[in-house]
Amino acid sequence: MIRTITAHTTEIDDVESAVKEMQSQLQSGGPLNKNTVGIIACHYEFVLSGVVKALQESLPFAVLGAITSAQAVATESGALMLTLMVLTSDDAEFVTAMTAPLRGQSGNIIANTYTDATSAKNEKPALILAYAPFMLENSGDEYVSVLTRVSNGAPCFGTLAVDDTADFSNCFMIYNGEHYNDRMALLMIFGDIKPKFFIATISSDKIIGKSALVTKSEGHVLMEVNDRPVVEYFENLGLTKASETAYAMTSLPFMLDYGDGTPWVSKVFIGLSPEKHAICAGAMPEGATLYIGVFDKNDVLLTSEDAAKKALGDIAEASGLLIYSCISRGMSLGADQLMELDMIKEKVSDSLPFMMAYSGGELCPTQISEEKAINRFHNNAFIACVF
Repeated sequence: MIRTITAHTTEIDDVESAVKEMQSQLQSGGPLNKNTVGIIACHYEFVLSGVVKALQESLPFAVLGAITSAQAVATESGALMLTLMVLTSDDAEFVTAMTAPLRGQSGNIIANTYTDATSAKNEKPALILAYAPFMLENSGDEYVSVLTRVSNGAPCFGTLAVDDTADFSNCFMIYNGEHYNDRMALLMIFGDIKPKFFIATISSDKIIGKSALVTKSEGHVLMEVNDRPVVEYFENLGLTKASETAYAMTSLPFMLDYGDGTPWVSKVFIGLSPEKHAICAGAMPEGATLYIGVFDKNDVLLTSEDAAKKALGDIAEASGLLIYSCISRGMSLGADQLMELDMIKEKVSDSLPFMMAYSGGELCPTQISEEKAINRFHNNAFIACVF
């Protein structure tokens, strides 16, 4: 069994006060058990001010997580926050690890890190939590694929960091008080826990246009659809002008049907390459069926609320709820960017300890069986893990 404690602070400049506030909240949750770990989410200003490092130095356990642009716990939501979710247990075990820099051969680096960290274990973890910076040169789909393979299908859940700068320059991963823009942090949880996962993207009636077949691609670069240049596909949908502006189509997710009976997965179109190929934030595999959807403020709130209700309907014996939502969902809310966070905060209330943060890319299984999890990398998604 895992017991979960959350703490948060909005104090950025007074490091000592911030640490005292966090310690007071954590102590109110009772004494720690034999095994403990922390999951952090914060605005990058807490890294730059020294609060993250000082907090880690005050704690007797490992902490890992990622920068976010906004977050929520039961009693607070906001952008300039730091949140810590502490997991403590006498029977569950927590193994943490950090990779070497992921610039080149990232798959091998992640595989070796996982293998070294879990070499003493005879079973696969009940859950892997993964945290990585936003790196244009790497694919989140590769992260998920490698972790699935080396863990023999353990469920993988996590996020890519996202910040509120114009060039995403402060999208750090956090590990034991330090921050990195090129490494992944991993938490492997071993024990008798049965995590459950819930995903929201867009409503089915928000699909526009006809389906199309991905006929030529390389990783996250989409070249041809239905054996024709992808720009012709955009032209047929009246999206030529939008496709020529970077990030202009973040509210028009690509919905991918892998054709293997698994749920559709959402991907974001980033912009056109000089060759007029579509650069996406996730892999676009050849043979997949492509749909374009559209989501707006109302649909974001509707689908997130529906996923939250399903998660809260399945919390018997649960210890906590961890949620990540794509920053594009928050952007669709316009000036009301905290509405999704506030709605979830109200729905969860005191049902169980929870933490929610915005994400630059989401890692979450779409299906779970006794044998293995079907892990996917998502964009535009709201993902929740009940554990």
